[in-house]
Amino acid sequence: MEDCKDSNTFNIDSVKQTSGNEKRTSPCKKTLSRKEKSSKRNLYCEICGKSFTYNFCLVIHKRTHTGEKPFHCDVCGKSFADKSCLPSHKRVHTGEKPYRCDTCGKSFARNTALKIHKAIHTGEKPFQCNMCGESFSTTKSVRVHKRKHIEGSLYNCQICGQSFLMKSHLAKHKTVHTGEKRFHCEICGMSFAIKGSLTSHKRVHTGEKPFFCETCEKYFYCKSNLTRHKLQHIGEKAFHCDVCAKSYFNNCDLKRHKRIHDGEKTFHCEICGKSFFDNCNLIAHIRSHTGERPYHCDVCEKSFTYKSHLNTHKQKHAGDSPLLL
Repeated sequence: MEDCKDSNTFNIDSVKQTSGNEKRTSPCKKTLSRKEKSSKRNLYCEICGKSFTYNFCLVIHKRTHTGEKPFHCDVCGKSFADKSCLPSHKRVHTGEKPYRCDTCGKSFARNTALKIHKAIHTGEKPFQCNMCGESFSTTKSVRVHKRKHIEGSLYNCQICGQSFLMKSHLAKHKTVHTGEKRFHCEICGMSFAIKGSLTSHKRVHTGEKPFFCETCEKYFYCKSNLTRHKLQHIGEKAFHCDVCAKSYFNNCDLKRHKRIHDGEKTFHCEICGKSFFDNCNLIAHIRSHTGERPYHCDVCEKSFTYKSHLNTHKQKHAGDSPLLL
């Protein structure tokens, strides 16, 4: 179920319809009288034993076992077990995003997505793994994490043997072997195998940096960059190149560096065919074709293709440019 999880209530219309002008109200939402509270009963699912106070909640729950999904989207045909899931799903088609973060202004189609997003700003991780004590921002993250502790619960790639906690992550990984890139940036034409990579890439064009380092107040386009950055505050460069002895804070940067020694240029420009050692250099190169200049001087409003060029330019305003020496 999708946005049904935004609250602890269900839509009673999913099971029964009221007649006439009678107001439709979910018993889960209304305040119960003392008499009603005393007459509450527990209803049990005969398949899994889970208990419910109201019969319509039990009916909806049973559909998780039977697979019944009687409520259909009239746009794409997708089906749902609970009618209350339809409105949030339809926002995928309309583009409506009514849930707005009051910290950074980013909007979301579902309230659950907003709650997960807010954890980026607060750093709150209220859900804990009862097996190792590690904390997470969502219950889903805890469930996925627990697969690490259970033997045989990981999803393995049959080609390279790499393991994943989620089946969807395995599916995304397989595109590395197939070379399939289904997600395209409408601004620069660059293609990606994973939708999340496209989302992160688009922030290069918009300038949005939602991931924040609480130590130095630096912002980042994607969470992985923030994670790598945080290692710099620890001060230890534990990953060493066995060719030139250069050290890095994380294995990802070391692998990127090793391509220089191997001569491996795996990132190719689809416009002119030029190849690069890493994706960052490719993205910067593509701007030479698009004419995009995303880095703006806040003093004179001049724009630049590369961030390093902006930094050099800013030194002129400070009277500190090495070009003037």
